[in-house]
Amino acid sequence: MTSKLTIRLRRNGPYVVEGADVRIVDCNGVEHTTDRLPIALCRCGASRKKPFCDGTHSKIGFQADEPADSL
Repeated sequence: MTSKLTIRLRRNGPYVVEGADVRIVDCNGVEHTTDRLPIALCRCGASRKKPFCDGTHSKIGFQADEPADSL
């Protein structure tokens, strides 16, 4: 049985991926893994653990330009 994948957009924070086995592959084809669940992906661009969030967004006062648009 496959669990439903959910991506939550946190206000001025990371994208949080929950609920399924997820492969994270960068633009060079390198797969990134983590034992932490849920997975938090950096959105501010300042994390030292990219593509994963390390909490830097709160230290630098990251403010998203706007909320996500509806499809």
